[in-house]
Amino acid sequence: MKPSLVKDKSYAFALRTITLARWLKGQKEFEIAGQIMRSGTAIGANVEEALAGVSRADFIAKMSIASKEARETHYWLRLLRDSKIVPEAKISPLADESLELIRLLTAIVKTSQTGEANLKLKIKN
Repeated sequence: MKPSLVKDKSYAFALRTITLARWLKGQKEFEIAGQIMRSGTAIGANVEEALAGVSRADFIAKMSIASKEARETHYWLRLLRDSKIVPEAKISPLADESLELIRLLTAIVKTSQTGEANLKLKIKN
């Protein structure tokens, strides 16, 4: 199987998200721990589904969901930082990583959509 940067990055991010959620639970922050766990691990799950997609449209749909999950996770990370629940030094690397995933997933979706639009144009002509 061909290596996938987005697959590897989203998996590594999910592992770090799990670590953060465990720490939050230790701080008795159960609700936000659950939120960050769900959205942070859903990114990689949707990337995996996209890579196994049965069509280009399926691939784009799943990558779009992964992008949305990355944005939601970034929201929770900012909330944790700005509410001072998690020290900025601890949360900033993860927030930066979520932004990197957002950029990567957005680029993948846009490139795939452009390719799909070009393919439809060729078919029409």
